Amino acid sequence: MGRRLRELRLERELQQGEVARRLGVSAAYLSLIEKGKRAVQLPLLLSALEIYGVGMEEFMVSLGEPRVDDGLARLLDEPLLRTLNLSREDLASMGAEPKVATTITALFNLYKNSRGQLDHLLADLARRERDEPTGSDLNFDYSPFDEVTDFLEAHGNYFPRLEERADSFRAEASLRDRVTTVELVRTLRDHLGVEIELVEGDDESSVIRRFDPEQGRLRISVDVPAHRRKFQLAHTIGLRLLDEEGLHETIAADHPARHSETERLLKIHLANYLAGAILLPYGAFHEQVVRTRYDVERLLTIFGSSYETVAHRLCNLGDPERRGVPFHFLRVDLAGNISKRYSATGLKFPHGTGSCPKWAVHGAFMTPHTIHRQYSVFPDGSRYFCFARVHSEPHRGSLAQGTVYAIGLGTHADHAKELVYADDMPFVDPVKMSVPVGTTCRFCERTDCNQRAAPSYKFAFRVDEYVKKDNFFSPLVSVDDPSPKT
Repeated sequence: MGRRLRELRLERELQQGEVARRLGVSAAYLSLIEKGKRAVQLPLLLSALEIYGVGMEEFMVSLGEPRVDDGLARLLDEPLLRTLNLSREDLASMGAEPKVATTITALFNLYKNSRGQLDHLLADLARRERDEPTGSDLNFDYSPFDEVTDFLEAHGNYFPRLEERADSFRAEASLRDRVTTVELVRTLRDHLGVEIELVEGDDESSVIRRFDPEQGRLRISVDVPAHRRKFQLAHTIGLRLLDEEGLHETIAADHPARHSETERLLKIHLANYLAGAILLPYGAFHEQVVRTRYDVERLLTIFGSSYETVAHRLCNLGDPERRGVPFHFLRVDLAGNISKRYSATGLKFPHGTGSCPKWAVHGAFMTPHTIHRQYSVFPDGSRYFCFARVHSEPHRGSLAQGTVYAIGLGTHADHAKELVYADDMPFVDPVKMSVPVGTTCRFCERTDCNQRAAPSYKFAFRVDEYVKKDNFFSPLVSVDDPSPKT
């Protein structure tokens, strides 16, 4: 009986943990039931059958059907198997020959192990490709930007030394919680010996900031919006402190760079980090974050910063004594290109292969004047609450010549209750409320996504000119064939 319940769960592509939660038992206890090591109590059986949409009479009759070998049954979890049009009867007939079942299971596990080793090999080749070119036609894209992102995620995007230095510098310069542009100009001049010059924009160049550390002169374009000018002033303070004290070299000492550009990129990021810590001091910022319940709009008003700066700073709250909600951060353009990314939630972003159009950050372009909010579920059953907003800056009155992108933040669905954005979206029905998403089409396990842009490597490629799904790239699986099996 337990094994049949397991088969029903796998047929409906439900995760064991999700079913256990809905039944009110632990995943370990449900696992024992499915393995036949615990008896199934009637109330629990009725609840399980209700989840699976099976009547008691139908269930009892099915107990007399041929059983699928346990090793083969486990393969029902694999997306590749679902593309081979094998019915339960096919698996049961294979299971009638023990050696056949054992051989198939062993071969499939060997394939999985080989695929895993290949994934590791490709990742290693991607790391070496740019630094140690061998003349190969293979072009694996592991860029310096990816290396910096991995470095940040390895440190939780939290650097105590920079936080401490920002706080001490703020005290030295007598900066208030809400720092003004005038204060930053005065601080650069009086404390760091930097003179600021506003210059007219140049039609032939898009440079907005040029800092000469030897001469102590900073030139900023007058065309830069006020909030960006403010951040560039704070960024220059960060650069000056890094140059004088070498903090970036100490922080990155345990991370030998694979690319020649990585060290400079990392220095730029750490200067940005210092700028954020100066404009949004950890203590005051965390206090307001908790008080406003992560209301980004209110926080940018309180501290006089941009939406993107505040969103970035929310990803820095890693102090063990004043820890914030873990977020992932995305910035994408209208074409879906990811120009900034960071993940503290375990979400893996694709590298240069396109992202899932079902993500909230892409959906934000449909409602550019409001915050777009969404619960999402990935094929592995992990669920997130995400919110995103579109930001645009016209150039010479033209939005087409300017910049348009969406900034998205997301966290685990369990943390949604801590965010003001989820107050009117209680997570009462995870199945109905969650939008099915993936990472990228090439590696997505979903068989019925109506926005696939490419076939998935996870499935056997099979074309049938007489069968058309609502999306051409959706793989044909056994459930798509209504004909009876003989």
